[in-house]
Amino acid sequence: MSYAPVIEPFRAANRLSGETHYSWRHYSVDGAPALASTGTPLAVDGPVDAIEDTDMLFVCAGGNPALFDDANTFAQLRRASRFGVQLAGVSGGPFILAKSGLLDGYRCTVHWEHEAAFLETFTAPRLERGLFVIDRDRITCAGGLAGLDLAVALISQELGAGLARRVSDWYIQSEQREGGGAQRASPGQRYRVSSSALARALAEMEDNLGEPVDRRALAAAANISVRQLERLFSAQLGTTIAAHDLALRLERSRRLLVETTMAITDVATASGFASASHYSREFKRRYSTPPSSARVRSIAKSIAHADQ
Repeated sequence: MSYAPVIEPFRAANRLSGETHYSWRHYSVDGAPALASTGTPLAVDGPVDAIEDTDMLFVCAGGNPALFDDANTFAQLRRASRFGVQLAGVSGGPFILAKSGLLDGYRCTVHWEHEAAFLETFTAPRLERGLFVIDRDRITCAGGLAGLDLAVALISQELGAGLARRVSDWYIQSEQREGGGAQRASPGQRYRVSSSALARALAEMEDNLGEPVDRRALAAAANISVRQLERLFSAQLGTTIAAHDLALRLERSRRLLVETTMAITDVATASGFASASHYSREFKRRYSTPPSSARVRSIAKSIAHADQ
C-alpha cells in the first residue's frame, strides 16, 4: 500500500489520455526483487547504484524504517538530490529521507505510526500531520490511500485538473483529499463518543502525551468540570481519565522503543513518566514483558522479516 496507490494513477493517466506522459523504473537496495509486506516479490531494474536519469524518485518503505541503515542507499539519495532530482518519501520513506539528511529545513509528513519516533529522532525537518506535503523539491506522503491523493494532485499540476478528475473517477475516488487533510479519524470518531466535550478532551490528551494528564487543564479544554469529565469517561469509555492517559502514553513509549535507539530512561521521560522504574512496572503490567525485552523481540522480528 506504500507503493500501489502512488504508481497506479500515473498508469491510468497514460491510458485515459491515450499518451505516454509517464514511465517508471524500479530499484531495490541490492538489485534483488523487493518484497512487499505480504511477501509478494516485485521485480526491479537494478540496485540503487544503477539509478538512471529521472525527474522524480519515490522512496517507498513499510515496516519499521527506523531500522533501515544502508550507507550506500543514503549516499545514492544524496547524489540524486545534487543532480536536481525531486525526491518523494512515502509512508516510512520520509524517515529514510530524513536519515539521509535530505529533509533538513523542509516541511514534511510521515505515517502517523512513525510520528513519535520521527519527532524524537530528527529536529531539522518541520513535521506536519497532513496526508502529503509538497515543499520545493521534496515531497512526502503518509502512505496508504494518501498515495492516491498525492499522485492525483501531481497529475493535476502537470496535466490539468480535467485528467486528474478522470483518474479519480477511474479509481472510484469520489472526492480528492487535500494535502493538509487528517490522516486519521478524530479521537471522538475513533472512540465513537457522543459527547463533544469528551471528544475535545480526548483530542487534548493525544496532543500532550509527553507528560501526565492534568485533569483540571483537560476539563478546562473540554469546558466542563473535572467531575463531569470523569463521569463521561466512565459512561462512554468505561474507564477513568488516568487509566486512559496511561494507556496512551504506554502505547507511545512502545513505538519509541521499537522505532528509535533512545535509552529506556529517555523513552520513559519522553512518555511522561517520572522514573524509569515506574515506567518499567507499568509497561510490564500492560504488555506482560519489560521494555528491554519488547525492544529486542521487535528488532528480531523485523530482521527475520527482512531476511525472508
